[in-house]
Amino acid sequence: MDADVLVSVYVKMRDKRAELLKEFEAKDDVLRDKLEKVEQALLDLCKENGIESLRTEHGTATRVVKERVWAPDWDTFKEFVRKHDAVDLFEKRIHQGNFKEFVEANPEITPPVNIDRRYAITVRRK
Repeated sequence: MDADVLVSVYVKMRDKRAELLKEFEAKDDVLRDKLEKVEQALLDLCKENGIESLRTEHGTATRVVKERVWAPDWDTFKEFVRKHDAVDLFEKRIHQGNFKEFVEANPEITPPVNIDRRYAITVRRK
């Protein structure tokens, strides 16, 4: 196949995927809103009745506490981690962009990581 045909096919498939994703997300948003209303009604039932779970013939709904933690000031949090030697409070992943900048700025340093580099194709519309 020639490059023009391949690029044309690629752009059409990418556009179709974007269209399908947009349709899915619109439908999913409607369902998510309805689901949140049902969840709130179940939470209200638990609260009103002073119970932690509801067992029905279709399943069991259990009221649980969900917790999310975040740092509003990263510099303060990083200092807290250093002070308490609590590096395990971080997730175990490397920020790809920051790592690339670090390596470019410090070519004499070899970090203890694995790097997977491979060629990829980027296609832009005409």
